[in-house]
Order: sequence, then C-alpha cells, then structure tokens
Amino acid sequence: MNSPIPSAAPVRLTSFSHGGGCGCKIAPGVLSEILRGARGLPVPKELMVGIETSDDAAVYRLNDEQALIATTDFFMPIVDDPYDFGRIAATNAISDVYAMGGTPIMALALVGMPIDKLPVEIIGRILEGGESVCAAAGIPIAGGHTIDSVEPIYGLVALGLVHPDRVKTNAGARAGDVLILGKPLGVGVLSAALKKGALDAAGYASMIASTTKLNTPGRKLAYLDAVHALTDVTGFGLLGHLLEICRGSQLSAHLEMGGIPLLADVARLATAGYITGASARNWMGYGADVNLAAGIGEMQRALLTDPQTSGGLLVACDASVADQVLEIFRSEGFDAAAVIGRLDAGPARVFVV
Repeated sequence: MNSPIPSAAPVRLTSFSHGGGCGCKIAPGVLSEILRGARGLPVPKELMVGIETSDDAAVYRLNDEQALIATTDFFMPIVDDPYDFGRIAATNAISDVYAMGGTPIMALALVGMPIDKLPVEIIGRILEGGESVCAAAGIPIAGGHTIDSVEPIYGLVALGLVHPDRVKTNAGARAGDVLILGKPLGVGVLSAALKKGALDAAGYASMIASTTKLNTPGRKLAYLDAVHALTDVTGFGLLGHLLEICRGSQLSAHLEMGGIPLLADVARLATAGYITGASARNWMGYGADVNLAAGIGEMQRALLTDPQTSGGLLVACDASVADQVLEIFRSEGFDAAAVIGRLDAGPARVFVV
C-alpha cells in the first residue's frame, strides 16, 4: 500500500505542526464564544456582510457598481512538500472570494516560519507555491507580513470585487432549494492517512488535485438569480458549513448520504480509522443540531464532519437551475459536482438519510 510521496524537503513540514490545514481551526462552539462580544460593535451602513452569519468573507460597498470582498486564511502544513503546501494555502484563501460570487484582484502574503529550523530554500518554495496559484487566479501578491514563528504558517489576505447586487452569502437560501456540492469530500481523511504513512502516491495526487483547484465557478454562479446561497466547505466539514446556511436562512436541510461525492479510497481509509481529531471536535460543536438516520454509522458521520482544507463550493439554488449550475461546474473541470440534498421550511437542523 505505502509508496513514497514526492517531497522537495529534507525535513517533514508536518512534523512542525500540531494540526494541519483547515483542521487547525478552532472548534465551532469555542469560536462562537470567542466572537460573542464582538457582535455588538458599531457597523457602518456600507458593510454589506460582516460576522453576523459566519460568512466566508466581509463585503464592503464602495459604490453602486462595486463592492470590496476581503478575507484571510492561513494555517500550518498539511503536507510535507513545501511547494504543495504553499499552493494549498493560497488556493484555500482565494476561494473565499469566489464563494462570495466575486473575482479576486490581489493578495497579501502572511508568513510565519521557524527560521532557525527551516532552510531558506524550503521557505522560498512555500512562497513560490502560493505565487503560482495567485498567477493562475490572475492576481499579484502585492505585499504581506512575515514573522519568526515556532510552527510554519502560510496564507493570504485575499481581496476581490463583486457587483453589490451579485453578492452571494450563506443566508439567502429558500425553502425548496436543492443543494449542490462542487468537490468530493475526504481531504481530512487523506491527510490523516498521509501523516501515518498510509497514503499511496495516487491518494496523494488526488488530495493535491482537489486542494489546489480554485473554486472559480463562484464567479459565474453570482449571475444566476436562482442561486440563493453560496459558501465553501472547509474546516467545519460539510455539516458545519451547511448548518451555517440553515441558521442564516432559517431552514432545515435534508442530505442523502449516498449522493455525496467522495474522493477515491476515502471510504476505505475512514473505515480503517484514518480520521482527524478535528472531525470529532466538529461533531461535539454542532452534533446536537443534526439528525442521523439509523443506517448512518460512525464512518459516514466522520466523513460528514471531515475538515476540508480548500474544499468545494456548496450551492443552494432553485431546482429549475440545478442542471445549469452543474453545467457551470463541469465546464470549469468540477466533474464530481452533484446534487446532495434539499432545503425545507423548519428549524435550523440537518437531517441525513
């Protein structure tokens, strides 16, 4: 099963981090407590999207034609190859702009490195990886900030533009909408297997292909009036980010477990026990708002809460445009995009069958 994973590093980057990728996120319940006091601060009328619904980015109206999207994301290594680490972190950060329906315009780099332990060449390769993704997105890295850190940290501040009337949030879904997921689940499972030396070269390639694929369909989805809500699935797993849509839109969600796409070999690896600690923390944070059918076992639950580093877009749209949404995904290379459920009137809960 085991075969060597390509790496340009003489040291394992993951050995420096206590948790990798979006699995480093603070648990949902703890984060809610931390942010509780910030919700009473004054909000300017130009701020169209803030922290109220835990959306993917802030949006600030500049004028009648333009709104600025501002977001940031950074984390510790999820892989040992420095170039791949840089690519994953940059893709993850920029994708939040697409998740708001916007187009990125520039980025700032956030860099924290243990300079007494990592060779300059390795740090340089991390930055090169991030630059390659920014180039693919058509934006410059216009600046940034660096610190000497105990653990390697890399990410971006990403800025974008969107028409104020085309902003897509996680709070506009409607009863009767169908749910479409743009990328397969399982990045957390693959990363857990990688850390324990149980991921083969094909599995590694699958993980890298998914985590470095920019969520560009978000730009086109912004122009469909029947797309009512949009977010991306990252560290809180599918259930966590779907619950944000449910709470923001005051709806219930119904998922069909058999229709949820998974990365190759993920089900087998999850069954074998390659689960991240973040998966369990996620369930503890929001499991009380989820109803699992009798046939949904521990493995399926772990996949539903699996932290997705640079995960896919989650779309709530009118059923009449579901085929059009799927065609947009497929035209941009997201062949695994699929309808996974629906939204109905009811309390903010998720039901899985």
